[in-house]
Amino acid sequence: MAKSIMTVDDSASIRHCVRTTLVAAGYEVVEANDGLDGFNKFQRSAVHMLIADVNMPNMDGIELIRSIRTLPAGKFVPAILLTTESSPQMKEKGRAAGATGWLVKPFNSGQLLAIVRKILG
Repeated sequence: MAKSIMTVDDSASIRHCVRTTLVAAGYEVVEANDGLDGFNKFQRSAVHMLIADVNMPNMDGIELIRSIRTLPAGKFVPAILLTTESSPQMKEKGRAAGATGWLVKPFNSGQLLAIVRKILG
């Protein structure tokens, strides 16, 4: 059975790029267009990994990770922040919320797959 990865980004083009890369590598993808949508879909989906933007409407990526970590099913799901934010302060906020890693946009598909494969095996 393919592992399922949720991608959460308010940019349809970024979601498309992530989806295309992951599906081509054999993963199933669940898409959400903001943090609140992602949180709601996470509760209804069996997700093995989360990839989320930081800056989104309704709920940002850091708050999304913080919220998912309160759920029994979300305590240990790896969560990567895929964002234009790269300051040490933002990275620390992400780590404090429970982020597993950080990938700065723009990214290439090789970088994304390397991280996913390292985390999911």
